[in-house]
Amino acid sequence: MVETPRKKRGLGKALIAALVAIVLVIGGRWYAYVAYADNPFDEVGIGLNTMMPGQIRDKGCAMLKARFENKTLPPAGCGVNGNW
Repeated sequence: MVETPRKKRGLGKALIAALVAIVLVIGGRWYAYVAYADNPFDEVGIGLNTMMPGQIRDKGCAMLKARFENKTLPPAGCGVNGNW
């Protein structure tokens, strides 16, 4: 009986899986910050929000503004001259 050789898993599939996992973790942490944070001055959340592309960052700032506009100053990257 002749055995057929197993196909090797490509490095490409592993890299794609790792990239998807990283995007999900970072995206999930960003969303938790803009949607559920008790405090808009979370350093990790601010860092993630400032690294997001413009449209995503604007959406995050709008979500933070809706929750914290009358309570505090805007976090870094979401305000202009200390105003929302």
